[in-house]
Amino acid sequence: MTIPDSGFMMDNGGSCLPVPPDEERRVVEELTNKSEDNLKEGNLYYVVSNRWYSGWQRYVGQNTDQYLADEPSLDSQRLKGVSSEMTERPGPIDNSDIISDEHSEGDHLELRRMLEEGRDYVLVPQQVWEKLFGWYKGGPALPRKMILQGYHNKSYSVEVYLLCLKLIDSRDNSQSIIRISRKASTHDLYEKVSMLRKVDMAKVHIWDYFNEHKAALLHRSNKTLEEESLQMDQDIRLEMQVDGVSQSRNGMDSTRNDLALVALEPSRSSMTIAGGPTMSNGHSSGYNFYQRSGLSSSSSHTEDGYDAIISANKGERGGLAGLQNLGNTCFMNSAIQCLVHTTPIVEYFLQDYTEDINMENPLGMRGELALAFGDLLRKLWSSGRTTIAPRAFKGKLARFAPQFSGYNQHDSQELLAFLLDGLHEDLNRVKKKPYIEAKDSDGRPDQEVADESWKYHEARNDSIIVDVCQGQYKSTLVCPACSKISITFDPFMYLTLPLPSSVTRTMIVTVFYGDGSGLPMPFTVTVLKHGCCKDLTQALGAACCLRADECLLLAEVYEHRIYRYLENSLDLSSIKDDDYIVAYRLPKVGAGRTKVEITHRWLERVAPDTFKGHERKFSGTPLVMYLSKDSLCGEDIFGAVGKVLSPLTRAYSPPRSSSEKESSFVLKDGEESSSSSNGQCGRGNDEMEDVEDESSSELPSFQLSLVDDRGLNPKPIHRDTVISGQTVKIMLDWTERERELYDANYLMDLPEVHKSGFTVKKTRQEAISLFSCLDAFLKEEPLGPDDMWYCPGCKEHRQATKKLDLWKLPDILVVHLKRFSYSRYLKNKLDTFVNFPIHNLDLTKYVKSNDGQSYVYELYAISNHYGGLGGGHYTAYAKLIDENRWYHFDDSHVSPVGEADVKTSAAYLLFYQRVKTDLGVRMGETSRSHMSS
Repeated sequence: MTIPDSGFMMDNGGSCLPVPPDEERRVVEELTNKSEDNLKEGNLYYVVSNRWYSGWQRYVGQNTDQYLADEPSLDSQRLKGVSSEMTERPGPIDNSDIISDEHSEGDHLELRRMLEEGRDYVLVPQQVWEKLFGWYKGGPALPRKMILQGYHNKSYSVEVYLLCLKLIDSRDNSQSIIRISRKASTHDLYEKVSMLRKVDMAKVHIWDYFNEHKAALLHRSNKTLEEESLQMDQDIRLEMQVDGVSQSRNGMDSTRNDLALVALEPSRSSMTIAGGPTMSNGHSSGYNFYQRSGLSSSSSHTEDGYDAIISANKGERGGLAGLQNLGNTCFMNSAIQCLVHTTPIVEYFLQDYTEDINMENPLGMRGELALAFGDLLRKLWSSGRTTIAPRAFKGKLARFAPQFSGYNQHDSQELLAFLLDGLHEDLNRVKKKPYIEAKDSDGRPDQEVADESWKYHEARNDSIIVDVCQGQYKSTLVCPACSKISITFDPFMYLTLPLPSSVTRTMIVTVFYGDGSGLPMPFTVTVLKHGCCKDLTQALGAACCLRADECLLLAEVYEHRIYRYLENSLDLSSIKDDDYIVAYRLPKVGAGRTKVEITHRWLERVAPDTFKGHERKFSGTPLVMYLSKDSLCGEDIFGAVGKVLSPLTRAYSPPRSSSEKESSFVLKDGEESSSSSNGQCGRGNDEMEDVEDESSSELPSFQLSLVDDRGLNPKPIHRDTVISGQTVKIMLDWTERERELYDANYLMDLPEVHKSGFTVKKTRQEAISLFSCLDAFLKEEPLGPDDMWYCPGCKEHRQATKKLDLWKLPDILVVHLKRFSYSRYLKNKLDTFVNFPIHNLDLTKYVKSNDGQSYVYELYAISNHYGGLGGGHYTAYAKLIDENRWYHFDDSHVSPVGEADVKTSAAYLLFYQRVKTDLGVRMGETSRSHMSS
C-alpha cells in the first residue's frame, strides 16, 4: 500500500509554516478534551495505527499515561524514559500495519482482526484526525462511528469493526459481503441488500442462515441486528417472492418445513418452563424437552435462545454438548460449561423457576438473562453430544454488559462475576428491597454482628445464587493512630486468591562478541523474577564462560537500533517477555576507550507503484565494540568493522540452510544453550586483544557513515577521516558485495526474552499449594495510599491495617486464582503451577464462626487459560457427578480426560462443591419453601 508523502509544512492562514511539536501537542489535547465534552451517538472517530501514533507522541512529548495504564503495547512501553535519540519527526501517517488486504473491498477498508485499542491502534476524534492529516498527510483514513450501548448503564463506544455478513442469493447461489453496523435495523439491512442486488424491497425475504440453516425469517422492523443475534461472518439468505411464494434456485417453495424449526419462546406458565413433561420429582425428562413438535435433524449444530432447535437421540445422556465458538467466545464457553455442570444450578433451572423471576428489579434485566441462560442450560442437558451455538445468550449478554460485546477475547472470571450477579438480580425473590442502615460492631460479639449482617443481606437479596454461591467475610480494620477497631461482615460470591509469585523466570538473551571472535549465540538463563539486571548479567556470564578480564553490556534492541542500555540496578520486571535483549561481550573498560556502535541498513525494494525503486531501511542487530585510541581515523573504523564481522564470513562458514540458521537463534522449549557452544569456553587462557591490534593485510571496503545521537544526518567515513568522542555511532550500508561475503542471517531474527505458547508445563519444582494462596489472601496487610480508610475515631483518612477472615462458606465455592498482575507499565501472567486438591479440600479450620460444621469440598469443574495476555485460549474441565468421570470441554470439542490430567498450570477458576448429604434435596426444599412463603 502506497502512503503519499506529506512534507513537513502546513497551511497556516495562507502561509506554509512548520508547526512546533509543543504546538501540535497543545492543539491535539485541546481538541480531544473538547470532543470528550460533547459525546453523542454518530460522532466520527478515526482509527490510527499505534505504531505511528506512539512515534508522534514521542516527537511531541505527550503524556501517555492513559495508554500505559490500560494495556501497554510494545510501542507504548517504549515511552518510558524516552531519550532524545527517538524524537525525530514521524513520517506520513501509516495505517498499513492494521489494514487487512484480504477483506478490503471498494472504499471500505477492513481492519485486521484481533486488534486491541491501546496496543495496536488508537481512536482520535474527527477534528484531531483532520489536524494530523493536515500536518502529515498519509493514511488511509479509517472513520468509525460512535454507538450507544447498554441496558441500565448506557455507555458510548466506537464501533471499530462493522458486522460482516455473507449474503447468499438463493436464485443463483451467488455470494456478496455486507458490512453494516450491528445497531442498524433489519429495515436498514433490507434496504442495503435491495440496493446491492437491485431488486424490489417489497419482494425480498431475508433469512438468518446461521450454520447454513434457516434459523428465522428477518422481518423488516426497527429491531437491531444485534437484537436479532446476527454474528460476525455468518450467512444470511436472500429469497425473492414471486406471486407470494418464495423462489429458490430449484424452483421449489423454499419455505418448506424450515418455519417449523423456529422455536417458540419458552413458556412462562407455572406448568413447565422447560416445555416438556414433568416428572414426579419436579424435574423434566432429560432427552425430550423439545420434542413437542416431533422434529429432528441430522445437523451437528443447533442454537440456543429462541432459535432453531434439534432434539437429541433418545438414550444419549446430557451434559456432554459442546459450545460453538462465535468468534473469540472461548472465555464465555469455558465459564458456561463450569456453571452448567454445577449440580444445584442444573437442578434449579431444570425445574419451573418462573415464580422467582423478578420483573420489577431495577438492577436486573426483567428476567431476560435468566431465561436465556436457563434455555441454554436445558439445551446443553438435552442435546446429547450435539454442539450448541449460544447466539441468543451472547446477544443478551452484550445487551446488558456491553463490555462483552464485539469479538475480542475477555476474561472468563469477569464474565462469571457478571453472570452470577445478573442471574441473582433476575431471580431475586425480594420484589421491594427495604432500606437498612449499616451498624457498627461497637464491641458486640462477632456472632451477633455476623448474624445481623446476614439477616440484613437476605432481606434485600434472596435467590438461588445467594442460597448456594454466597459466603461471608469478616473484615477487621485497625487505625494506626488511635487503634480504633472496625469490624464488618460482608457477603462474597467467589474467593480471589493471590499467587505468591513464582521465584524465578527464564530469559533468552543473545550474546554478541565485541572483538569478532565468535558467532552470536542465544542463552537461556534462570534468574530471580524480582531481581535486577546485575543478576541477569551474572547468570549470562556463567552460561557463556565469561573471563575475568571481560564484561557484558546489556542492551534492549528496538526497531533494529539500540533503544537503551540496561544498568545493573534496573529491575528485571521492567523487561517484558516480548522484548529483545542482547549482551555484548567486551573487554573490561579502562580509561581512554571509545565505544563504537554499528547499525545496519539494507537496500530493499519498495512497492512497484511508487517513484522510488529501492530505499534503505534499518535491519539486523546493532553491534558494539571498544577501541582503545583516544583519536581514531577512518582506517581504524574500517579495520574494526571488518574484524567484528569476520565470524560471519561465508568463506569460513559454509552457507547454511534456512532452518539451520534459524536454529542458531531459536532453542527448543526448555533447552539451555551449552556453555561450550561455539567454542566459547575453549579459548582457554588466551588473552583478548583489542580489535584494532589485529592487523589485516588488506583492509575491507565498506560504505560507512557517521551519524548523530538520533541515528540521523549520515556523513561518509573515508580512511583519513578523523573521529573523536567517547561514543561513536556508525551506520553500515550493506551492498550486494557484503551480502555475498557475509552471512547476515546471524544478525536477523532475534529471539524474544520469553516466548509463551499454549503448551502448559506442570512445573512442580516451582509449585505452590492452594493453601498458601489462601494464607496470602487472609494475611494482615496495610491499605495502600490510594485506598485510605476514614477513621471514625480520628475523623481523618488513615492507612489502616486490614485483615480478612472467612466466616461463612457457601455450598458452591468458586476460587479465582489471580494469575494476571498489573502495574503502571506492565501486565503479566503468572503460569505458576498451583497444587490444588481434587478431593477433600478441608477448609474447616479457616472458618472462624466456630459453628461446629465441617467444610470439606470436592472439585467438579475448572476454567483453564492457556497462553499469554491479550489473547490465549480458554477451555474447561468438568466432572459428571453420576458418572464420576472428567471431561474436557474445548469449545465444540468434548472428550474424556483422566482425573490426574486436570491439574495443570493453566487452572484459572476452580469450582468446589461442599460434601453434604442430599444437597440437592435440601436445596430443592429451600427453594420450594421460598415459593410457598
